[in-house]
Amino acid sequence: MGQTGRAGVYRRVIPWGVLVLWVIAIAVAGPFAGRLADVQRDRTADYLPSGADSTQVARLQEELPGGEVTGVLLVYHRDGGLTAADRSTAERQVAAVTVPEGTTARGSAEPPALLAGSKDPRDFGATLRGPGVPSGDGTTLMYALSTAAPGTDDAAKKAFVEGVRAHARGTDGLTVWVGGDGAVEVDAKEVFGSIDGTLMLATGLVVALLLILTYRSPVLWLVPLVVVGAGAVCARAAVYGLASGFGLTVTSQSAGIMTVLVFGAGTDYALLLVARYRDELRRTPLPYDAMRTALRGCGPALLASCGTVVAGLACLLAADLNNIRGLGPVGAVGVLCALIAMVTLLPAVLVLLGRRVFWPLIPAYGSEPKQRRLDVFAAMGSSAGKRPVAVLVTGVVLLGALALGVFHLPGALKREDSFTSKPESIAGMGTLAKAFPDRSSRPIEVMAPTGAADRILAEARSVEGVASAERGRSGGGWTEIAVTAKAAPESAGESAAIERLRATLDGAHVGGASARQLDLATTNAHDRLIVIPLVLVSVLLVLVLLLRSLVAALLLVAAVVLVWGAALGIGGLVFGPVFGFTGVDPGLPLLTFVFLVALGVDYGIFLMHRTREETRGGAEPGQAALTALRTTGGVIASAGIVLAATFAVLASLPLVMFVEMGTVVAVGVILDTFLVRTYLVTSASVLLGRRMWWPGRPSAAPAPVAGSAPQLVGDRR
Repeated sequence: MGQTGRAGVYRRVIPWGVLVLWVIAIAVAGPFAGRLADVQRDRTADYLPSGADSTQVARLQEELPGGEVTGVLLVYHRDGGLTAADRSTAERQVAAVTVPEGTTARGSAEPPALLAGSKDPRDFGATLRGPGVPSGDGTTLMYALSTAAPGTDDAAKKAFVEGVRAHARGTDGLTVWVGGDGAVEVDAKEVFGSIDGTLMLATGLVVALLLILTYRSPVLWLVPLVVVGAGAVCARAAVYGLASGFGLTVTSQSAGIMTVLVFGAGTDYALLLVARYRDELRRTPLPYDAMRTALRGCGPALLASCGTVVAGLACLLAADLNNIRGLGPVGAVGVLCALIAMVTLLPAVLVLLGRRVFWPLIPAYGSEPKQRRLDVFAAMGSSAGKRPVAVLVTGVVLLGALALGVFHLPGALKREDSFTSKPESIAGMGTLAKAFPDRSSRPIEVMAPTGAADRILAEARSVEGVASAERGRSGGGWTEIAVTAKAAPESAGESAAIERLRATLDGAHVGGASARQLDLATTNAHDRLIVIPLVLVSVLLVLVLLLRSLVAALLLVAAVVLVWGAALGIGGLVFGPVFGFTGVDPGLPLLTFVFLVALGVDYGIFLMHRTREETRGGAEPGQAALTALRTTGGVIASAGIVLAATFAVLASLPLVMFVEMGTVVAVGVILDTFLVRTYLVTSASVLLGRRMWWPGRPSAAPAPVAGSAPQLVGDRR
């Protein structure tokens, strides 16, 4: 068989072979992808830093008799003041959900798996932690309950809380809420459990709509969407394997962000590859040969783009927070799976479908693309080229002014304010905060060595800002002490009391919900100092290796950092006044920095790669920058809109941290796509000229062979 005959066989066999391999991979990965939710861990200890005091408390409590304690608060409230009948109702309902202390309950002998099916909260052996506490104005009555029967079993915890809620009901103006840490945890788990399906569906719909608008084809939009879905299935299966086999921490937060990364990055890669493939079909008679040329042309840029994102995410491994550290490999796996799907499965499907997949705008061999009357990006480039100094200065000043909005960011987000729509537990805690302004409804949990428990108990009671301290369970050489602060939960006064307890109680660990929030904020600040420089250095090195220019790499990094500051500043201007948020998640600055720098540099890579090729082809530096913008601007704009839209989907979720993150990243991507790339980078390229490529200079490229296609990203000629 001659060389031509072998080439024909390859054109037929290779696409079908790739498709068959992917069908097998999806069939194998599918069942494991569906089990990712089984290994997601959203318990408090899964987010905390390993060495924090509150983490030690959580671990030691699990080793006490009965294991982890689930505590709830019954809150009875009447606006005009509680009546005698209200108090009788409260006592009757509390008796129906608790057992007398010391009584042997079914829950003490049954495993959590069996208790999960119980409808009677008394089966869990819940006991009262003291008598009911009335508020000073007589409008509210609080009862504290606790049980160790559910342990760490989420289903048993949910069954207990739902059982209490079924028995504790208000009547005739009497409102009853079931709050406390146990109820908040159950409500949060319910919200997190709905994220995966909602996020996957919403992201898919948004991407589908944008692809339809971009391609204007009834068929073509479906191909990238199906392929990115296949990449998402493989990514979920791979992450499930890492979590099961190597103990990787996977939270609902990291799993949700991975979904957005797969759809956003994968669709961007598809847009760039399909645009190049469409152009090659006009120059090449056979789809297989056109796709091979397209892959050779834009493959290096796609690999470099993926490399910067993976490098940025890998830096998260240096973080001390469990959830942030786990997000690094989870996100990296998602982006890698998206790239693999887009450079293997997508080309195979497009080649098999042939030119007809582009119907009705079929790129015929030898045809020329339809010329637009008004080239928006040519006009943008022209304005940047005529007045580069004015454009550059105006853009930098504008972004700098927007960045000043960071000084208006609200303080740290409290746990009670982390939901966009408040569930029952959060509403109850809000009522308690108003009814007991001088008393915390959330205990500070202290773990003391049993031999020193009496001393530590006495010292805790004497600490300024402490209202009371009570001894609890003992086991394994440790004793539990519940401390109540005088100040409201997560207030400055309570935080000060926690710090004084840690400074005073030698040998003890101080934890609890408020202490955990304090540790999260402290560790996030520490992680920013470590991770942000690592991200900058790693991305800069990737850019220097790719572009072979220190100046160009520094320009791109400086541009994305400026975009991050401006996007975060816009968040400061809208989160409080417009969205009504009372706080910002402590991890927001770090995560948005990683995403905007790693993902934003991608578009700079596509633009600079084309600029360098034009310069090597003999074009003057200024003209090369303008040509690069004109030929790649449309593809970069489409990719930027898709990426911004996928992150904006996060804003539809019922958690404040996702709304904040989605807003900042989406705004940053839009700024980067339509302001920084089109105006600032282009004007800087015109001003710097060949100095842009210092310390090297782009050498002239060899003359192209007749009939060959130029190796340019997003070429639309």
